[in-house]
Amino acid sequence: MASTDGSDPEAADGSGSEAYDDLVERYGRATYLGDANAVLSWDQEVMMPEGGTPARSKQRGAVSAVAHDVLVGEETAEALDALEGADLADEEAAVVREIRREHERNVRVPTDLVEEISTATSEAHPIWQEAKESDDFEAFAPTLDRLLDLKRRYADHVDPDADPYATLFADYEPHLDLSTAEDVLEELRAGLVPLIEAIGDSAAEPYALAGTFPEADQLELTREALETLGYDFERGRLDTAPHPFSTGTQFDARVTTRFDEAEPFDSLASTIHEFGHANYTLGLPRGEYGSPLGEHRGLTVHESQSRLFENHVGRSEPFWKLFVDRFDDHHGTDLTPRQAYEAANRVYDDNLIRVEADELTYHLHIVLRFEIERDLVAGDLDVAEVPAVWNDRMEEYLGVRPDTDAEGCLQDIHWSHGSFGYFATYSLGSVLAAQLYAAAEAEIDGLDERIATGEFGALHEWLAENVHEHGCRYRTDELIERATGEPLTAEYFLEYAERKFGELYDLDRYGEH
Repeated sequence: MASTDGSDPEAADGSGSEAYDDLVERYGRATYLGDANAVLSWDQEVMMPEGGTPARSKQRGAVSAVAHDVLVGEETAEALDALEGADLADEEAAVVREIRREHERNVRVPTDLVEEISTATSEAHPIWQEAKESDDFEAFAPTLDRLLDLKRRYADHVDPDADPYATLFADYEPHLDLSTAEDVLEELRAGLVPLIEAIGDSAAEPYALAGTFPEADQLELTREALETLGYDFERGRLDTAPHPFSTGTQFDARVTTRFDEAEPFDSLASTIHEFGHANYTLGLPRGEYGSPLGEHRGLTVHESQSRLFENHVGRSEPFWKLFVDRFDDHHGTDLTPRQAYEAANRVYDDNLIRVEADELTYHLHIVLRFEIERDLVAGDLDVAEVPAVWNDRMEEYLGVRPDTDAEGCLQDIHWSHGSFGYFATYSLGSVLAAQLYAAAEAEIDGLDERIATGEFGALHEWLAENVHEHGCRYRTDELIERATGEPLTAEYFLEYAERKFGELYDLDRYGEH
């Protein structure tokens, strides 16, 4: 096993032991099965014929059950027991820590429940998609009710004494507690609401792009954006899906996007967002595949990588100095870099769709979802009430009311995946992205100039050295402090937002003049 701190793992007592080797081998088998399941899921959302769901749901359920059995099996428990108190090298101790956590959480969950959840989520995807296309929440409601019940049962098995929503949140962010997410969301709400209100009162009018931009041209442009940023098509691919996502391993990390012929900046932003995910995945240590050292460090860190590239790179003025000519060539426009920058950063507080929202109002979308999910999981909100509550809070937080459920509570795919507890990581990731980017700027000479000339190597190298190559060696808080020198804080994001949008909207209170 490789070591990044110069120590010799083989020299430590317990390193290379039969118990350790067996533990890593068994965890690897569970990982490979999970990754195979992810490919089945990707295929279902991107390539599979519509009629394939009955078989696919059984396939995915069976694979999930086998992976679960490997992870919680008696042999895994025996290996962990044998390593209790062992004198391990730092990297080995991290491996055991991460596997122990996964084992201890999952051993409490019956295999038949794991299989039922996997089957249900596979079956839910086409139901959600059809309900969205037909604007029929009632058609999805029974499925949502079923998934909530399954995930409540899952949470109760993991820890019957804990807040079930906290338990579900920990599946996506294992080392930052739910109270941290709540604090960050509250801090963002307190800082962003007055900024958004000031923007609404401003007389400034950043450039707005209008027209029709064919999907084929947008697809070519998004592919060129991926190439410009350094996406490795030898280990990835670009496809379309109802909801953009990225999935894969360090050997095969795929991205998807979607298009609106009236909004070419949206497809570009979502593709760059997914590039950030894939870039992190592809940057994980190849030699550690199948071990926690070859896995991402939770969704907060993963979302920090996507939001960093989407916003701090893809929505930056230096990027548009680099990319505006390519945009013009594909779409027949004649934009200046400044016009493109302004168009890519307009604040629309009446935007109904989260993935198309600007950097600021985006977080009010997250707050809305977070609150509704908490109430659903707690049983304080009935599924039938979701559309009305969603619309009321959309009107309260963003001043706009959806005309359809397709634009409202059916817009996101996450509930069909059973991904309750996920949404807060988008805001946590945005906060961390700003903190990481500030640290990178402090260490990389002329980062803006490098981006403006298409030189992304230094940024990729910094992210690899400070985030990607560590896998799960460090807990989330430890990784953040090692990379930035301080704990997670929303200060960098709020300062960045106030500086950027203060200048765009000519706000004396916020901008630097």
